[in-house]
Amino acid sequence: MRARVVLEDGFHLEGEAFAGEGEVCAEIVCHTDQTGYQEVLTDPANYGRAVVFTIPVVGNYGVNPDDSESERITPQAVLVREYTDRPSNYRATQSLGDWLGAASVLGVHRIDTRALVLHLREHGPKKAVITTKGGDVEELARRAAAAPSRTENELLAAIGPEEPYTYCDGGNRRVAVLDLGVRRSFLAQLAEVGCRVTVLPARASADEILAHGPDVVVVAGGPEEPLAWRSVRRTVEALLGRLPVFGIGLGHLLVGQACGLDVFPLTTGHRGGGHPVRELETGEVLMTSQNHGYALAVPEGAGELTAQGLSGPAPLRVTHRSLFDGTVEGLAVPAWQVYTVQFQPAASRGPGLATYVPRLFERIGDDA
Repeated sequence: MRARVVLEDGFHLEGEAFAGEGEVCAEIVCHTDQTGYQEVLTDPANYGRAVVFTIPVVGNYGVNPDDSESERITPQAVLVREYTDRPSNYRATQSLGDWLGAASVLGVHRIDTRALVLHLREHGPKKAVITTKGGDVEELARRAAAAPSRTENELLAAIGPEEPYTYCDGGNRRVAVLDLGVRRSFLAQLAEVGCRVTVLPARASADEILAHGPDVVVVAGGPEEPLAWRSVRRTVEALLGRLPVFGIGLGHLLVGQACGLDVFPLTTGHRGGGHPVRELETGEVLMTSQNHGYALAVPEGAGELTAQGLSGPAPLRVTHRSLFDGTVEGLAVPAWQVYTVQFQPAASRGPGLATYVPRLFERIGDDA
């Protein structure tokens, strides 16, 4: 079945559908991972988007229930150069195409993904209509451009649990995770280092979070619409200075906003493994896995910063920067015991940072 990909600026490609049919409109994001397509396609941070993989062949090892980062496929569409429907992997229980088709997710291959990625790198993020129904290119481009942005209510309804639940109750340190789209591998990392983990819905208020008596609150990652999560940002503001807070991924942006910093969209997002990040205090370079298209607006060489919170001002410092473009990848407000990173310290695909979470807990002990 023929398929068409039409961006809002008129750039378009022709291909073939290997899963699903119909039409979707979504922002296209590029992932550079060489493996781990199942983890990418179940990452809640990709909710509602269309994912294009830069690797030329996808589907060669199938899918299995154990590798998913959430309970469902999160993008609306998947775009690849070449799909193979004959997986070779003893762990595979299903082909990628059958898995996508069962979830009514549109899969398109035999398109020039290199041309698409280069176009997006040059012109920035774009919305697109991906369709098997045909149609006039100009009309499809107009519809893509007119597609509305996602609202907070939409995201709250689609992401995370409706009620609190206990993920692990055997640890010594009580951790409350505000679930904006947390990955399973991060929850497993918390359990592995001895945490008693309670997962709370994104709608939870500051008082509801505090009622669980956590030692630490983690504001976890999720769909990156930093300007849409207004109520969650207010919740984070109410927590700062009252107990230790970690921000991961989207949580890094929301904590930064709660401290008074602005965000801006990146022309080229950071999505995939092998992203080098420098820890400024030690000079250590971390190879990280990332999935974001926004950054906090703190220019390199900026002097002393001040976080503006409900409990008054406090010194703020940048702790990590990307070695690709110099953007902020981590913050610290030691007086409030607040730390953030925009990369994924518990990534199950690519090089993980199994020691990073314990190091954050050590910092809390040092600051106490």
